[in-house]
Amino acid sequence: MLRPMSEWDIKKLHILRTLREQGTVTATAEVLMMTPSAVSQQLSNLAKQLGVTLLEAHGRRVRLTDAAHLVLRHAEAVFAQLERADAELTGYLQGEAGEVRIGAFSTAVPALVVPAVQQLRRSHPALEVRVREAEAAEAYELLSAGAVDLALSLAAHAPSARDPKFALLPLLTDPLDVALPAGHPLAAEPGLRLADLAHEPWIFGGSGPWSEITTAACEAAGFVPEQAHSAAGWTAILAMVEAGMGVALVPRMAAADRRGGVVMRILSADQPRRHVVAAVRRGAEEGPALARVLAALRDVANVRPAG
Repeated sequence: MLRPMSEWDIKKLHILRTLREQGTVTATAEVLMMTPSAVSQQLSNLAKQLGVTLLEAHGRRVRLTDAAHLVLRHAEAVFAQLERADAELTGYLQGEAGEVRIGAFSTAVPALVVPAVQQLRRSHPALEVRVREAEAAEAYELLSAGAVDLALSLAAHAPSARDPKFALLPLLTDPLDVALPAGHPLAAEPGLRLADLAHEPWIFGGSGPWSEITTAACEAAGFVPEQAHSAAGWTAILAMVEAGMGVALVPRMAAADRRGGVVMRILSADQPRRHVVAAVRRGAEEGPALARVLAALRDVANVRPAG
């Protein structure tokens, strides 16, 4: 009776295949750097494991039985799959293959993550990147739980650099530009400063990170912004700016959402900035696949216009 597949010893099957190719036990032993008695013993053990006769006497030589040829026919498929597994494992160890899961805040997805994924598809097509939009609090929970491998957030919302669980890696300095309606009196004002907009109606989120960033930037410029309208998404904010309902601070990473009726002005001396960081579980940054993704993110960050 045939034994379970677990009894199929890969090393012994390799010896059997070599015997088929070489024709004699002596030649097989030479190729495999074994003794002829060791070859014979291994093949005898394989026959017992499988419960079939693999060799039969043929003069002074041995030849493979029909059962041996049947076994090898299936073994070839096993060897081929092992070769594919070995190649894939080599790619994984070199960072050419594998899976990396990213949790990133909303504006980072189109501005940083998507271009990095496109770059990796060209350079390392076997490396799969999975993206999950998540703001800082959720992203770090996912990272801590092992649900993502890399989190992108603003530095202001990242854990402390002393946190033993995470390694923080600076990625990008993102300037904040001011969005004005196209017909605004200050739209073409030379040397525009944030303080020049102290008496303007402002549009920003009612709470959360962007509200904090806007109010902190304005307070650093010497005034508290009057919040005329509240919105969380850039499409809504820029639509209201275009309609002349107020002005807004907009990160340069969100510039793709700009509208024709909106003028984006780079602020002069007091331009606020936000800092984007990548975080990984401490020690994981040395993993080859994760290092590839981090390198691609840095490449994208380095070609973005700076303020």
